[in-house]
Amino acid sequence: MMIESWNPPLLHDYSKLSRLQSNRDCSNDGVLMMEELELPMIDLNGLKSGDEREMIRCENAIAKASSEWGFFQVVNHGVSLELLRKMRKEQMKLFKAPFEMKATCGLLNNSYRWGNSTATCPKQFNWSEAFHIPLTKISEAASYGEFTTLREVMVEYATSMQDLAKSLASVLVRKLDHKDSEIGEICNENSCFLRLNHYPSCQISQEIFGLVPHTDSDFLTILHQDEVGGLQLMKDSKWVAIKPNQNALIVNIGDLFQAWSNDVYKSVEHKVMANGKKERFSIAYFLCPSYDSIIGSCKEPSIYKKFTFGEYRYHIQQDVKLIGHKVGLSRFLQ
Repeated sequence: MMIESWNPPLLHDYSKLSRLQSNRDCSNDGVLMMEELELPMIDLNGLKSGDEREMIRCENAIAKASSEWGFFQVVNHGVSLELLRKMRKEQMKLFKAPFEMKATCGLLNNSYRWGNSTATCPKQFNWSEAFHIPLTKISEAASYGEFTTLREVMVEYATSMQDLAKSLASVLVRKLDHKDSEIGEICNENSCFLRLNHYPSCQISQEIFGLVPHTDSDFLTILHQDEVGGLQLMKDSKWVAIKPNQNALIVNIGDLFQAWSNDVYKSVEHKVMANGKKERFSIAYFLCPSYDSIIGSCKEPSIYKKFTFGEYRYHIQQDVKLIGHKVGLSRFLQ
């Protein structure tokens, strides 16, 4: 199979892993789909309607979805649809650059990655490429090389996502009877990230992960995806596919919010399956605290020990190196 010059050598890397491990040992679990669902849809106009009853209804819907699903989608979110289209256009232009340029030219804080360098067998491999950029670096003109039009759009995009993420996080904090200022004190643009994802089409198998099963390690994530499906999440102990909606943004709870809420809000395992015919694009915004921020539960008795975000990230990195996946919050159970 020929790989276009702009795509990374995913087939080569995957084939190498396949030779090291038998397919029987490393088959992907749970790839057969039982059903396709739509995430709870929340109209955020309710938060700014001026009608107290409508605002409460909207806030309750956000909290309920965060508790029961760990995922929901939002419309009338305040992020311009034109901005989303511009960002997608610039993203596609970036990923169509030659692989050698993406891999060696230090683009976007030298944040380009593909596959999974720590994978030891096929079930740990990501059929994808991505730029994972700290928000502190996106305004640096030197990071963009010849992609000068990307900078202005990305700065605007990050600002819009930051505002939306803080608004949603504030709602979730208030619903647990805490001051919404608490989230702003530990999360700001100095500790958050944008991740630009590209999932090339994969014709060798429909059972390959575009992104392996995982939970997010932040407070919450906002995802903008295209019309190509592939996102799946764990619901009621089975994998379900999520119908894509280009005009809605997907929000999901991360590990830190689950720990802070004392398991009221759920950080749910999810994955992306590769597509045999179509490539897929998405952009994720991650709301994170500073590395020295202490994460403690909002009420007692606490399910989890206190830990810093830096500690959590360190243990995740060590787990991935040693066993191929993260242990997650279970390490910090009381």
